Amino acid sequence: MLQKCLSLVFVITVFSQLLHAQMSKDTGFFVSIGEEAPAVEMMLTSGEKLTLEELRGKVVLLQFTASWCSVCRKEMPHLEKEIWQVHKDKDFILIGVDYDEPLEKVVAFKEKMKVSYPMALDPDADIFAQFAHKKSGVTRNVLIDKEGKIAFLTRLFDAKEFQALKDKVAELVDEEQ
Repeated sequence: MLQKCLSLVFVITVFSQLLHAQMSKDTGFFVSIGEEAPAVEMMLTSGEKLTLEELRGKVVLLQFTASWCSVCRKEMPHLEKEIWQVHKDKDFILIGVDYDEPLEKVVAFKEKMKVSYPMALDPDADIFAQFAHKKSGVTRNVLIDKEGKIAFLTRLFDAKEFQALKDKVAELVDEEQ
């Protein structure tokens, strides 16, 4: 009997440690691959308003960013060159969603980073909060397929994960081309 109890305690302890390890690797996303993307309305720096609903039929990549984010600044040239420039003339749009900064700062940031993809404002990080916990870190990408479902999620800027994102964008964009 004692051996069974000790075995049960061991199993519970191991399970608890595995659960804690998984939670510590949590990316902070509220959404999952395969789910429909939340209904989002964005104001671009150009003044144009867009909704994800209006973008149905296109592959959409939302890049959450901020001028103060060093990892975002590291990732943006790769997004520009390796994803936006490759797919911009197809059924694809990449939108940088700037985390709670004023228009002037976002415009200056876009110019400094030399990116040509559109940027959207996210006052109070309300758009961000529909995808992830506000305090979970800004560097992330949400890839949405032509039907409006989340197809890929990234956090931070990792070479292998970025390559997987590039591959998934190419797969989705080129599906029916």
